[in-house]
This record gives sequence, C-alpha cells and structure tokens, in this order.
Amino acid sequence: MIIVTGATGQLGRQIVERLLVRVPADRVGVSVRDPRKAQAFADQGVRVRHGSFDEAAGLAHAFEGASQVLIVSVDRMGEEAVRLHRTAIDAAVAAGARRILYTSHMGAAASSHFQACRDHAATERALSASGVPFTALRNGFHAAAAVQFLGHAADSGRLELPEDGPVSWTAHADLAEAAAAVLADEGRFDGPTPPLTAAQALTFDDVARLATDIMGRTVTRTTTPDGRFHDQLTGKGVPTEVAGQLLGVFAAARAGEFAAVDPALADLIGREPTPLSTVLREQSGTGAGH
Repeated sequence: MIIVTGATGQLGRQIVERLLVRVPADRVGVSVRDPRKAQAFADQGVRVRHGSFDEAAGLAHAFEGASQVLIVSVDRMGEEAVRLHRTAIDAAVAAGARRILYTSHMGAAASSHFQACRDHAATERALSASGVPFTALRNGFHAAAAVQFLGHAADSGRLELPEDGPVSWTAHADLAEAAAAVLADEGRFDGPTPPLTAAQALTFDDVARLATDIMGRTVTRTTTPDGRFHDQLTGKGVPTEVAGQLLGVFAAARAGEFAAVDPALADLIGREPTPLSTVLREQSGTGAGH
C-alpha cells in the first residue's frame, strides 16, 4: 500500500488524484488531520485514516501496512518543521515501509539563505540516517508563490520587491504528476532527485513583463531595499520572524539557489512542464493573487 500524507492540501490532493490514474484505489491510503475533508477519496475506495505529525501513535495506525510512504513537507519552518518530519520518518520506518519519499526542494542545502531549504536539508539527513531507502523529490519553487508575490500589482501597476535572481517557478500540477509517477515506479530514484523544474528560470523583471502581457496593464518592477521591505511587512502585521524568512527567499534567489533548470521533470511527466505564463493566465481571472 502507498500512503500519502497531507492529502487534503494543495500538493498532496493533486498527488493522490494523479496516483489514482496509475494504481488501483485499494492500494492507496491517505493520512490526513481531518478525514472528513478526504471523503471524496474514501468514496473512490482510498483508505482514509487520521494522522498528524504531532501524534506518533496516530501515525502508526495511518501508516499500517505501508510499502511506501510519501511525506509531504509541512507548511512550517525551523526546528518545529524538522521535528515533525522526523516523527513521520520514524513512523514510516516502524510501519515497515520499503521506501520513504519526501517533498523536498531544489534549493535544499544546509548553507541555504532560505530557512525552508535548510529545513529540507536537515530532513534529508534524517531520511539518510533512517536506514530505509528514500527518495527526496527536489521540487522546483512553487509557481503559486510567484502569483502571491505579485499581490495587488494588477491593480496598482507596481511590483515592489527586494532584489532577486532567476527562479525556476514550477506548477503544483506538474510536481504532483511527477510524484505520482515516482510512487508508481518504486525505486526509480534513490536519494535526492535532480531538480524537478520548469524549463526556464525567471526573475521578477520577467514576471512583471509576463503580467503586463497577460493582464493588459503595465506592471512596473521596482526594487525595494531589504530593510524597507521587512518594515513594510511587519507594519502590515507580519511577525518579524516570518518577514525575515520571506527576505530569505530573495537572498537565496540572488545567490542563484533557485536558478537551475533540468529535464528530469519533463522526462517524468512525458511533456514540457507548464510555464509560469500559463499559471499566471489561469490566475488572472481572479485578479492574480487577490
């Protein structure tokens, strides 16, 4: 049985949907915090069980009988994120899984400027120490984040962000399809995968030009000093720690941590990855980030 965690989240849900195209529903189980939100999967014959990375005992039930467990990384940063991931890894080992898979990041490195990438690197080290074969899916930076950073630029015509660098913005749908392909072909990758990215790395200058073309209104990219951006965020009620973490994205981009492009994703999904322009076009009907 293949177990997928976080199956009601944006990425996990799409992974399960694409996995069900490849394997019978009775071979798929999901571990979710609220089983009611996974009723649509239960109706298709998927085994739905409650599981939280905060509760090791509950994960033992959720992971029961697993041949593979896909751990979808949590939406938190720092020591808490790594602790939760370790709990899930330990539960997968205890359940007897033959392989543990994890949604990592193309920038995973202990020296990264971005906290989340340091967390991914720490989780990969825990996977390596687990004694069980593992696959770390080195996912490209989510294209949905570029849409969020665009914010209200469609209305204001201004994209005001710190200095950045090229980023391989990658669609959730493509990453989900790749994860399903790897789960259905057990052992296709051992250890970290190559970067699973779109075919092009773009700066926010490029994003502004794309937004201008798609939205029919000029979007001008202006560079905001890091300190001012931090103060703007905290002035809007963003916690200081979170503001610092967001700045880490730009520092990492400036250092080239998200610039790699690789054909591995296209090979996995059997087509060219979705370009950021398509993601922006899909979002433009709702105001791109509103």
